[in-house]
Amino acid sequence: MNSRIPFLQKMHRWIIPSCGDTRQPRPSSRHRDAFPRPASASASASAAPSPQKLRKVGSEGTLVLSVPKDVEEIRTMSAYGRLKLFTYHELRKATGNFNPGQIVGEGGFGVVYRGVIDGSVRKGYPSTAVAVKVLNPQGLQGDREWLTEVSYLGQYSHPNLVELIGYCCEDDHRLLVYEFMAKGSLEHHLFRRSCRLSWTTRVAIALDVARGLAFLHGPDRPIIYRDFKSSNILLDAKFNAKLSDFGLAKEGPMGGETHVSTRVMGTYGYAAPEYIATGHLTVMSDVYGFGVVLLEMLVGRRALEPSRAGGRDGSLVDWARPILIRPKKLERILDRRMGEVCSEMGLQRVARLAYDCLSQNPKVRPSMARVVTTLEAVLAAGAGAADAAPR
Repeated sequence: MNSRIPFLQKMHRWIIPSCGDTRQPRPSSRHRDAFPRPASASASASAAPSPQKLRKVGSEGTLVLSVPKDVEEIRTMSAYGRLKLFTYHELRKATGNFNPGQIVGEGGFGVVYRGVIDGSVRKGYPSTAVAVKVLNPQGLQGDREWLTEVSYLGQYSHPNLVELIGYCCEDDHRLLVYEFMAKGSLEHHLFRRSCRLSWTTRVAIALDVARGLAFLHGPDRPIIYRDFKSSNILLDAKFNAKLSDFGLAKEGPMGGETHVSTRVMGTYGYAAPEYIATGHLTVMSDVYGFGVVLLEMLVGRRALEPSRAGGRDGSLVDWARPILIRPKKLERILDRRMGEVCSEMGLQRVARLAYDCLSQNPKVRPSMARVVTTLEAVLAAGAGAADAAPR
C-alpha cells in the first residue's frame, strides 16, 4: 500500500452498466470488478433516476428540501448557506499549489490534498486544517456524484458524518473542502502490520458509524449510503469515526415501495448479494456492508484476500461467517493485534451481530437502530467489567 496515503485511501468502485447506460465500463483491476446484470433486469429498472428531494432529520423533526439540479442552483438555495464558496486560486494556495507532498489520498475520483485555510488564503479566515478533494474530469466520479455529495453533506450534519466545509466550481474545476480527519481511514489502520486498534476502540468505531447509518436511514424516507467500506470511515485525532464520500448515496423507497431500482454501483466485496443480483436497493444493503466491515474488524483481514481467505473467490464473508456462531472456532480467527477482549459475552454478541448483518436474506438483517442498541450495550458492559476488575 502506498505509504503516503494515510487519510483517504484509493476508492475502488465497480460500475455495472445497464442496457440504457451509455457510460463505458472502466478496465478491471485487482481492486475493481464488474458483474453481468441478470437478463431479467430491464433497462428502465436499472437506470439511476435522480432523487427529487432530500430530507434533513434532526431533533425538531423532518425538513424536506429540494435537491439542486445543477451547481448554479446550489448558489441560490438557502439550504446551502453554511457552505463556503472557494475560488480555485484560494484552494491552490491552501494546498501549496497542489503540492504532491500534501497528497493524502487518490483514486478514481481524483486526488485529495491536506491543506490549511487561514488569513493568508482568505482575509479574516481562522486557521483551519482541511482536506481538499480535486475531482478528475476523466475519473470515476463525475459531476453527478460531485453534486450528490454537495447535496447530501451540504444540507445537514451529524457527529458521525464528515463535515463538508465548502466547494469550488470554476470552469471545469470541481473541488470539495472537508474537515481534516487527523488519523486517516479505518482501512489505513486496520490492514497494516503494526495495527494497534484495541477491542474497545474497534467496537467504539463500529458504534460511531452505526449511528451515522441509523441517522441516514431515518424514520421518514431513508438515505441509502450505498458504499459502506473501511476506506470510507475516517477517524479524528481521538479515533471518533465518521462516514465520508457520499457520491453514491441515494434516497430509499417511500410509501408502499419496497426498494429502489438502480444500476448497480459500489465496491466489490461489500455490496449485498441481492443488490448485485437484481439492482434492488434498500437500507438492508447498507446493513450488509456494515456487516462486512464489522467482520474485517473482528478478523483483521480484508473483504477480499485471495491469498489468505479460504472462501469462494477469496471472500472473507464466505470463509468466516459460518465461524462467527461457533465460539470455540471463533477465537482461532480473531485478530490477535487487538489484544484482550473485555468480555467473552460481548465478543459473542458482536460476532452474532456480524453474522446477522451478513445474512443472505435481507429481511433477517437487523435495522441499524438495533445495531446501535446492541453495540451500546456491549460497550457499556465492557466498561463495567473493566471497572469491576481488580487493580
